[in-house]
Amino acid sequence: MNPQPRKVGVVGLGLIGGSIGLDLQSQGWHVQGLVHRQVTAERALARRLVNQVSTEPACLADCELVVLALPIPLLLHPNPSLVAALPPAAAVTDVGSVKQPVLDVWSTLHPRFVPSHPMAGTAEAGVEAGLHGLFQGRPWIATPNSSTDSAALEQIEQLARSLGGQWLTADAAQHDQAVALISHLPVLVSAALLRAVGEERDPAIRQLAMRLASSGFADTSRVGAGNPALGVAMASSNTDALMRGLAAYRWSLEQLEEAVLNRNWQQLEEELKRTQALRPPFLASPVSGLSCEESGTEDPAGS
Repeated sequence: MNPQPRKVGVVGLGLIGGSIGLDLQSQGWHVQGLVHRQVTAERALARRLVNQVSTEPACLADCELVVLALPIPLLLHPNPSLVAALPPAAAVTDVGSVKQPVLDVWSTLHPRFVPSHPMAGTAEAGVEAGLHGLFQGRPWIATPNSSTDSAALEQIEQLARSLGGQWLTADAAQHDQAVALISHLPVLVSAALLRAVGEERDPAIRQLAMRLASSGFADTSRVGAGNPALGVAMASSNTDALMRGLAAYRWSLEQLEEAVLNRNWQQLEEELKRTQALRPPFLASPVSGLSCEESGTEDPAGS
């Protein structure tokens, strides 16, 4: 007789949750999905994201592991019925792109909670977005503190590695500052660029710019055109780290502005040589270029 498959609960079946469900099923897990709407549940079953799906939190009762694939606002203000339904013996993790606020909330709500963040994704969202192999070769970072259950941490590490993730751990505050710099700050910088161009006062120049825009503009403006609600959630949950990043960016921009204003072309060339040398190490990371939306963690969660 074959042994009963291990059971994992996935709360939210958007890009991250749906992809986790697909990959874990292929490894023999029984995946129990939990979503908010019946229409989402039906579509999740049609796409075979899970083995079973429900809109009732009680469905998680016999899960040995639970993944909270929810947007940051729902992690910071969780539904009490969800919290009550989580099995005390289960290892529980989230996939949010901000860790310190989530850790602060959930460390008091569940004894085996492990904050984590898979840095992987596409620009797609919702129940149609899940796909196989999303986490292969991508960083999956956990931010435990001194009270984090070590056995639960090991379970989440095994989960991440089984999905192809490159496991690492860090302090939650350090994680949030790093993500502010490489993911959250670029969204606002890109948004500012779109405003500067899109709100050009001379309509003839604006129209000409639209006709001339090519891959360079597409690359630098892409992350500023994401879901506005996700941008607000990002900024409101990681405000201090984002403000530090904005201050550093503003200072750097002022150095470039000063060189141009003073027609100091030698200084400008030196600045650009410096930035040219700074870029390659970041491109060596498999996560380079992903915004928080594209990392899937602020996904509407296929609710």
